[in-house]
Amino acid sequence: MELEILSVGPMATIQDLGRHGFGSRGYRVCGACDKYAMRLANLLAWNLEEDGNRPVVEFTLFGGRIRFWEDGLIALTGADMEPALDGKPIPMYRTISVSSGQVLELKTAKSGLRTYLAVNGGMDVPMVMGSCSTDLVCGIGGLNGRALKAGDRLKTFFASQPWRDGKQALRLFDSLLKKNAEFILTENLFWVKNASFRYRCMGQELIPVLRSVPGPQEDAFSGETLDVLRRSIYHVGKDSDRMACRLSGPLLEAKDGYDIVSDGIVEGSVQVSANGQPMVMLADHQTTGGYAKIGTVISPDISAIAQRKPGEPIGFSLISPKEANEACRLEEKKLRWLREKLLVHLKRHAAHSDAEIFRNVKRRMENDFNRFEL
Repeated sequence: MELEILSVGPMATIQDLGRHGFGSRGYRVCGACDKYAMRLANLLAWNLEEDGNRPVVEFTLFGGRIRFWEDGLIALTGADMEPALDGKPIPMYRTISVSSGQVLELKTAKSGLRTYLAVNGGMDVPMVMGSCSTDLVCGIGGLNGRALKAGDRLKTFFASQPWRDGKQALRLFDSLLKKNAEFILTENLFWVKNASFRYRCMGQELIPVLRSVPGPQEDAFSGETLDVLRRSIYHVGKDSDRMACRLSGPLLEAKDGYDIVSDGIVEGSVQVSANGQPMVMLADHQTTGGYAKIGTVISPDISAIAQRKPGEPIGFSLISPKEANEACRLEEKKLRWLREKLLVHLKRHAAHSDAEIFRNVKRRMENDFNRFEL
């Protein structure tokens, strides 16, 4: 499958789950900001590897127009950019079959901030240090280490580098396309569509609450300051980006200043800068930092803040590491449930003559094959 970028918003990049294991050399993790939405998009596009780690396109605030030059399957998750195919609205959170020549249009995000476009097979771009994620600062990963622009053409994995059972896999998915097989996350499955974060009610407004475990410098702040963090509402700043979500709200006072000897930072670290305002590290966070970290937002709730626009409110709650681990296990359980449903759906729609093909494809998926080693 091949697609062409006809027009695109200010920030559209190819991302996967990130570049892990190179922090000691100064390389950032990067990857999708909303990793739950990314993995969900991959599942709905029938990329059924257990980790859901196929490269997708991440659009921020505004999408653009994309033409498909071959038939295929796609899925959209995350922010609602009012998608339309050849001018006709199409749903989010649903497997969509596209035909050669059709144009997908994504507008300004109606709700949320980041939309994920997954295609069956995943975007076929070179792997750099174990990841296809775009690192704009280092200029590596994705498409030549940069954001997408009009005129770019992207191929998908099945189109140019078939896996070991590539012909059989293509025959199976061709069968699905002819049957117009699809999977829909209906309204009663709302709990699967989004990561399971909490809300706080203020009038008629629901404000996401970020669950946080104690940070490595929590003792740099008094109990009163921790209460301020837990009870207050903060707003996303205009200077937020893929590196950090900078917040404004009540002052968080440190006992003896905010500066520390630089140490490691992870996604979700809540640094408090010299002005007493918190900032939550996102996918493109630096590897080390010199501000005290009052907490760490748990991974499921990163999705919540990754979808907040400038000016929108968020809150914090403080939980134990045990509670954090349980929340993470719940998210993985949801995605495993959906994957099993899709595998059953896939088998049901496969033609009887394709039974052996299904077994071969399923075996390759479950063996967690590495497409770059074939």
